[in-house]
This record gives sequence, C-alpha cells and structure tokens, in this order.
Amino acid sequence: MYIVTAEEMYEIDRYAIEKGGIEGKILMENAGSQVAQQLTQTFTKREKMAVLVGSGNNGGDGFVIARYLAEKGFDVTVFQLVADEKIKGDAAFHKHLWLNTSHPLYQITEPLELKQHLCAYDIIIDAILGIGVLGEIREPIRSFINVINQSGLVKVAIDIPSGLPANEGIHVDKAIKADLTYIIDAPKTTVFLEDTSRYYGKWQVMNIGIPDAAHQSCNPNHLWRKKDVLASFPKRDLYAHKGSNGKGMVIGGQALMPGSILLSARAALRSGAGLITVATVRENIPIVASQCVEATYHLLEGFSGGFQSRNREAFQQMDAIAFGMGIGRQNATMLRELLESTTCPVLIDADGLYHWKDLLRSQVKRDAPTVITPHFGEMAMLTDRSVAELKQNPFSISRQFAQQHQVYVVLKGKNTIITAPDGEQIVSDQGNAGLAKGGTGDVLSGILLTMLMQHQNVLIALANGCYLHGTSAEYLVEEKHSEIDLLATDVIEGLSQVFRTLS
Repeated sequence: MYIVTAEEMYEIDRYAIEKGGIEGKILMENAGSQVAQQLTQTFTKREKMAVLVGSGNNGGDGFVIARYLAEKGFDVTVFQLVADEKIKGDAAFHKHLWLNTSHPLYQITEPLELKQHLCAYDIIIDAILGIGVLGEIREPIRSFINVINQSGLVKVAIDIPSGLPANEGIHVDKAIKADLTYIIDAPKTTVFLEDTSRYYGKWQVMNIGIPDAAHQSCNPNHLWRKKDVLASFPKRDLYAHKGSNGKGMVIGGQALMPGSILLSARAALRSGAGLITVATVRENIPIVASQCVEATYHLLEGFSGGFQSRNREAFQQMDAIAFGMGIGRQNATMLRELLESTTCPVLIDADGLYHWKDLLRSQVKRDAPTVITPHFGEMAMLTDRSVAELKQNPFSISRQFAQQHQVYVVLKGKNTIITAPDGEQIVSDQGNAGLAKGGTGDVLSGILLTMLMQHQNVLIALANGCYLHGTSAEYLVEEKHSEIDLLATDVIEGLSQVFRTLS
C-alpha cells in the first residue's frame, strides 16, 4: 500500500486520466460508489444521513455517495455549503445526476442554519474540503466546521477530514474531528503523524481502480502490510544449518543494565538467528546466561578501552552486530573501531546513539550498512531539533538525515518510519500502546539484527522486523494480555504466533 502527499495524489490522478484513459468523472463515480457500499454495511436505514458537500472533487464524491445511498433506500439529504458557481467540472456532472433523482438539495449559507438542520440527522458525511488545504480556513467554512464538531453526531469524512492538510509540516488551523474516514486510493501523510492522525478516527482505504503504474510514476512511500512480508520473507532451506541462519552479536549491558542485552539476545534467537554471541562485561555474563542458555558469550573489559585484538577478531566473524543496548553514556571509543574495522551491518540503538553522535562530525566512512533506531527523543538529540518539530516533519527530517549521513534510520513510534540512504521510506503501523514499556526497543533491536542477517535487502529486512515486533504485541493484546500488563519478554514469546501466520 502506498502513502502519498497531496502533490503525489494529484500526479496519480493525472496519470490515471491522461495515460490510463480513465475519465475523471469515472474515478469520482468509483470513489463514491465504493464509499457508499461501505456505508450501507456499517450503518442502518434507520439512521438519517446528511451529506455536506463543498467544491472540488471532494464535493463531487459527496454527490455520488448520496445518489448510491438513496438508491439503496437510505434517508439521505445533500447540503451544499458553497455557491453554485463553485461546483465545476466532474463535480457539476455528478451534482446534475443527483438533482435528477428528485431527492432534496439544500444550499446553506449560514452556520446557524446548518446547526438547525443537523438536529434532524444521525450521521454527517463530510465531503466539504479535500487534500489541498494549506493554511487558514476561511469563513463560512470555518464556522461550518465548528458546528459539525459540536453537533454530537457521528462524523464520516471522505478521503480526509475537512480542514486537515494532507502533508506534514503544515499547521492545523481548523479541521473536522471524524469518527471514521474513508480514504480514497491511498492514505495521506497526515494519517501517520501523531498530532493529525487523531482527526481521522478509524480509517479505511477505498480502491477505486487506479492502475499501479500511476502510483509508481511518483515513487511514493510504502505502508508495510502482511502481504509484503509474505512476498519478501526468506524461506528456510531444507538443508539449513546454524551458520546459514546468521551469526550475530549484541554488544552492551553495563553492570547496572544487564536486562537490555538479555532482551536483545533472546529476541534475536527467537527471531531465528542461528548463533548469537553476547559481548558484555564480566558481571553480566552469569545473569544473562541464566536466562539465555542458547547464546554464547564474549567477555569485554569495558567500553572505553578501544579494541583489543581478541575483540577485533571476534567482531569480524559476525554477519551483523547490534551495539548500544544498556551500554550507558560514558565516553566510549569502541564504536568508532567497530564501524571502521567491520564489513557487516551494524545496528546502533539506545545509548549507543549518544556515542555515535560524537562520531558524526568526523564522518566515519564504511561500505557496509549502518542502521540507527532512535525514538523521537533520541532523534531530536541527533538532529539538534525539538521533539515537536520532529513530530510535525518526521518523514522529511528522517529522509534528509539518512541521505546526509548515508545510514538507515528506523524512527520508532506509533507509526515507525524506516528510511534508506537513498531516501526510500516504508511505514510500519503495527503495534499498540502495550509497547510503551522499557525493554521493547531492545527486543526490536534483537529482531532487526536477525532480519539483517537473513535478508539481502536492508530496507525490507528492517520493515519485516518492525512488522514482527508490532504484530506480536497486537496478537498478545487480542488473546492473552492487555496494553497495561504487556511486557517486553511477552513480545519475544509472542513471535512464535506471528511466524506461524507466515508459514
């Protein structure tokens, strides 16, 4: 599934019309009919529906929706909130078809008038403003939105809640807070931003017959789904052995934080790694070994003494390495030598990111992939930006950072944004609030370590790892746990069920 900006959606529509040979009024018909079909399955004929239309394609969709609902016997009325001359082109064509049905159409000019009418209805279908909103919402639409939000009725938005921008980085002035949004063709960027996603309510994407070539023409971001995992997940060979399934290492765990490295190691093994070595200080080895008997161990004298030759030899035997879980923020020189002397993928997480920031100015160069897995606070530290700015612009800031430093960025959150050094991006929206616990990031690092060893494509490896992590939490909360009591160790054990669904 694709994720698009407003500009990309315009280009997709243009391609479908000019090169795909699909007339705009047919696309509008497809969109409206698909939404109407979903509405008839969601609501009953006892509920009265008010379709509020504006100008542009969104208003045209509203006329089509109303026509199909009326044909199915629903009690539906259209309220036009703009002047007649603003209904043009394909929207005017579908307005004419609605008028031919002899069902009512009321033109509303005053907010109080709309408020009085809505008292007789149960459901508002919002087809007022589309994806082109950029700034301040002008009157009378601004007051209409206030009336709708204060109505207490069920609010269903078409494509995007009116007043909400489609793109990141745009201030939300005034927007409808929908209970349900039927998105046309592809989710827009603001579906996945913390401050704007709440306006959508529950959402569902409507396929309206736009050819895939139209989407590929503008190279949009991807939303990772189970079908993508099934198509890309490596199958285990009949003659596989522990070496062929990846030999990895997790480095970290100062004396006061043995749990971090333990969680990463167990997650890597449960994810299917052939061999995992835990590199940590002496005090941690008995603790970790007592709960992770399948791992082997490499003794570190500390994290600030650089590489001893025995360390370098051990690290260079690995297929991938994860560094930083529970390592602390004290000055450490190990990371530079690790990056410069190894030819395998290195994943940097947790406090390792603080050590890595010290290396950014010196621009450590390496041919093998480097992966960083920050949450918003850590990304703010790395980019010298505020968390608020990051939450408004996560896609563009992640892309800029990944391209500038030639790293893979896994920006963790409710919607995790995975960015490649060339700027390609994938979003993983699996998971739930149960993952808002200490240790779940360490589990993700262990899963990603295994995926890096078993996939040829790094971006797909990271996307599949995020899918496994989030889906494990979803299954556990559905069947056994709540979002309150779910622990990081539970997520590790839940991986078994996820893998069964992929076999």
